[in-house]
Amino acid sequence: MTKLKLEELLSAESEQLQKLNEIVLKAIEEEKLLSEKLLEFEDRNPPLISRVADRVAVFGGSWKFILSFALFMLIWILINLYLLSKPFDPFPFILLNLILSTLAAIQAPIIMMSQNRKEEKDRQRAVNDYLVNLKAEIEVRNLHRKFDLLMTEQMKTLFEIQQAQMDMMEEIKTALNYNSENK
Repeated sequence: MTKLKLEELLSAESEQLQKLNEIVLKAIEEEKLLSEKLLEFEDRNPPLISRVADRVAVFGGSWKFILSFALFMLIWILINLYLLSKPFDPFPFILLNLILSTLAAIQAPIIMMSQNRKEEKDRQRAVNDYLVNLKAEIEVRNLHRKFDLLMTEQMKTLFEIQQAQMDMMEEIKTALNYNSENK
């Protein structure tokens, strides 16, 4: 009788472990689905205009641009002041100012477009981070529940095993008493 009880306890424990494995597998699948959902928000192939705006913003906001444009202006001024007898853009450099103003007027909105796209990406990343954090919090709570369930079931199983051992000890005690009385 006690051997049957132990087998029942072990099979019940095995079933509980199987249930926990199923819960974990389901949680892993949900994690996959969440990560796949988050990848949908990534703009993998932005339009040509957006790519151009991003490249202009990267170049326009670099030291390479600043130094090359400073060199361009220096050469422009030197050519018009010293190298040409009849300069095409004399001293107040009105043409150079027009070029600078036009460049600034065109470059500013392009950089703003790129910054707006990056801001939208950052906003979406913040939402994605929130979703991942929420998922992690839910998983931690689930793990706590699973751990509590496992501890409760383990305690129950240990008490049942202890009871079975006590029953076996009683049977042994009864058998010993029976043997000692028959002698």
